Amino acid sequence: MRIARISTRNIRFDKPPSTLSRHLVTSTSQFEDAHERESGWFGDVVFTLVEVESDDGVVGIGSAGGFQGASRALIDDYYVDLVLGEDPRRHEYLWQRMHRATLRFGRSGNAMAAIAAIDIACWDLHGKALGIPAHELMGGAARATAPCYVSRLYALDDLGELTREALHWKNAGFRSMKQRFGFGPSDGIAGMKKNVKLVKTVREAVGEEVELSCDAYMGWDAGYAIEMAHLLREYRISWIEEPLPAHDIAGYVELKLRCPWQRWSAGEHLYSKWEFQEFISRRAADILQPDANRCGGITEMLKVCAMAEAAGLPVIPHSNEAHNLAVAFSRAPHVCPMVEYFPPMEPDTGNELFWKLFSGNPTAHNGALRLPLEPGLGLGLCEAVASRLQTGESEDHCLPAARSNGCPV
Repeated sequence: MRIARISTRNIRFDKPPSTLSRHLVTSTSQFEDAHERESGWFGDVVFTLVEVESDDGVVGIGSAGGFQGASRALIDDYYVDLVLGEDPRRHEYLWQRMHRATLRFGRSGNAMAAIAAIDIACWDLHGKALGIPAHELMGGAARATAPCYVSRLYALDDLGELTREALHWKNAGFRSMKQRFGFGPSDGIAGMKKNVKLVKTVREAVGEEVELSCDAYMGWDAGYAIEMAHLLREYRISWIEEPLPAHDIAGYVELKLRCPWQRWSAGEHLYSKWEFQEFISRRAADILQPDANRCGGITEMLKVCAMAEAAGLPVIPHSNEAHNLAVAFSRAPHVCPMVEYFPPMEPDTGNELFWKLFSGNPTAHNGALRLPLEPGLGLGLCEAVASRLQTGESEDHCLPAARSNGCPV
């Protein structure tokens, strides 16, 4: 089996991410026009979509995450040439070939996400070629179901609406939820009080039996986070997610030392096992949250899970996209105790775009997901949606033999 074709295209938001820009404190919230730009601070592209096809016609699907489209150029200009003609089942070999060939610039960020897209597509292709789920290639399923926390509850001015949404998720069977903070240091004491009111509203709506966590999306600094942790202590927040930028490891260590009652999480914006190793070795976070299409693919995420298990740290993957589910279901419950769940609903923030773009995504019932059993990652591409949301031209890279059989160039 050889890789005969690699196709790339960038996929834009279905709608401008107004929910994100208006109702989420972020690392750009300090700027006066942060909420005025129509496309938000994320730009126009959600991710790069990659299709890898074997010489016998099996197609695997992957994506380069991080709300960016720069990975596509790296795939087209660098990684395609390294993997065309190779066996897609040689996951470790292909990963090392791509990574080591671009070490001079590709140790993190867009380059690691680009490697991830090809790596994920190869795992999908491998499983489809054998007619088995991808998790069977990773040692087999370690569980039949996995609990998930519903990831929504964006900050709202209408606290009544926030209450109704929280009750909706509780009645749907979720016993764990995550909400978003809406305010950061630039909003002063008044913003702190609003953050507390948001958390209080949800806690009073769902009661003490529901686990509640909160996301600051890198929008705070250490001093602000410490003060917020004190103000929120009575509401029993399970974890506060990404209070600081991902590179501020010393800041995360300080939070753990100064607020030992509070758990802190990070990892959505860490891009390799080496970046995770820094957090693990310094015990900078209590919970690790990698996403396979950012941190280097399934091949790399499996290593992050092994490192975390050895350190006694839980891995709760970012998002219920199929590449993360394959890893989570192949790990024991003490390694991946639960999964983040973005429900299919409007307004779409971009995180939920995979529901529209792919068929086969499993839905949660009573706060849990069942083991996917379809071959590969279990996904089908909705081509009509992909064509509608495609920005710019697609690119097809083929082996010479494939070109002669009609592959577009």
